[in-house]
Amino acid sequence: MSSVMEEQVEVLSARRMAWLRFRANPVAVIGALMVASVILAAIFAPLITTFPDHVGAVIDFRNKNSAPDAVNWFGTDKVGRDIFSRVIFGFRVSLLLVLGVLAIAVPIGAGLGLLAGYFTGWVETLITGFTNVMLAIPPLVMALAVGNVLTPSLTNAMIAIALLWWTWHARLVYRVSKSVAAEDYVEAARLAGASHLHILFREILPNCIAVISVKTTLDAAFIILFGATLSFLGLGVQPPTPDLGTMVADGRQLLPELWWGVVAPGFAIFYATLGFNLLGDGLRDMFDVEV
Repeated sequence: MSSVMEEQVEVLSARRMAWLRFRANPVAVIGALMVASVILAAIFAPLITTFPDHVGAVIDFRNKNSAPDAVNWFGTDKVGRDIFSRVIFGFRVSLLLVLGVLAIAVPIGAGLGLLAGYFTGWVETLITGFTNVMLAIPPLVMALAVGNVLTPSLTNAMIAIALLWWTWHARLVYRVSKSVAAEDYVEAARLAGASHLHILFREILPNCIAVISVKTTLDAAFIILFGATLSFLGLGVQPPTPDLGTMVADGRQLLPELWWGVVAPGFAIFYATLGFNLLGDGLRDMFDVEV
């Protein structure tokens, strides 16, 4: 009983030390606040936007290309829609893309990485070889190829990005699980008759959670930027759905006079990606891991 209590105290102490490291990092705290603001804005978009109906195919030519003012904080676009409202709803689209890609890529990549790190022989060779081949393909080239084959949409953008995104998680989890699989307590569990599933999910996977968490947070920033790039090229989310990349593409046609059509969605992309990057760096310091 005392040994169990001591282990619990050690776990709590480690968690507290990790939290203290994170809290002592002002840049990480700022990143967490930025990410929280993006998430809250996406959740409560209908409540905080002044023209929530402007996320659809609304046309108001009497108010088109208006400069920022007290009513339209970020100005209006070429058909008179409020840019501020569309930017806030654009956060929602970007976060849905992040959730969709990570929901596909993380389980696949982590699962293959676990198998390659734990099993040796042909399993390890096959998984690592296939992963290396996929890593050799430039992600943007693959996404452009898939985007040209499939009909541009949010779902197909998720598929296009996830097709290669799992590879980084597979390589990362493989590296960690390969190291953990060589530990004495894993060998002891194997000799005690523990099943492969028990060893994989109870002994090895918990040691990968920290690196997966950090990698996932950093990935969110890249996925937002990647998705905006696809939409900018016309291969992502299609109008009238408010997507930040599409808004930048539409606004650039009116530069430099009507600058707000590009600056507002461009700054939103920068704000979201910077927040996730700062938070990811803070989590990396918090867990003291290499990603």
